[in-house]
Amino acid sequence: MPRVKVAPSIFAADFADMPGAFRLLHDAGADCVHYDVMDGRFVPNISFGPKFIEDVSAKTEIPGDTHLMIDLSPGIDAYLGQKPSYITVHYEASAEGPDKYIDMITRAGKTAGISIKPGTSPETLAPYLDRIGLILIMSVEPGFSGQKFMPASLGRIETVRKMIGGRDILLQVDGGVCRENYRDVIAAGADFIVIGSAFFKDKDPAGWVNEIHLIG
Repeated sequence: MPRVKVAPSIFAADFADMPGAFRLLHDAGADCVHYDVMDGRFVPNISFGPKFIEDVSAKTEIPGDTHLMIDLSPGIDAYLGQKPSYITVHYEASAEGPDKYIDMITRAGKTAGISIKPGTSPETLAPYLDRIGLILIMSVEPGFSGQKFMPASLGRIETVRKMIGGRDILLQVDGGVCRENYRDVIAAGADFIVIGSAFFKDKDPAGWVNEIHLIG
């Protein structure tokens, strides 16, 4: 099994000390920075936009992945030319479906991902499996950091892992991942985990990241 990737969510960091947050990610050996973009429309919260990602990603060598929890109808052009190499859109965020956004992301030279909310059937992902490189399973209702992991998500992760089969698709999980459940999340099939508030509150985040890497 390849090494499990760890992506702390920068939305859970102290916005008054972004340099300190990125030093923590670097020192902990994080594989990626997870950028949760929220517009107050698709989800009931607002985080940050393309300028924030452009500015902070220019200050770090850590790769990034952008999770667009936004109404897709205004477009995603502002994110396509940015540094993060993964861009994930929500299946539920457009009445017309994610097809054209997958194509836009791929044409921009990025890895396209699709995310589904806890109430969306994993079967909705089937038509896209040969066109994407990442699937993001939300294990909480998207919009707020610090929520508790939904145990039913483990079965959903297992289902999607079987659907992926031998395809080169990363299976990412986001929401409520903590020291108490991360081993179960990985055992269910995740190979790319997002950790939010639990990472920034942990007494030894570097040790935790190392533990995760050793599992993979």
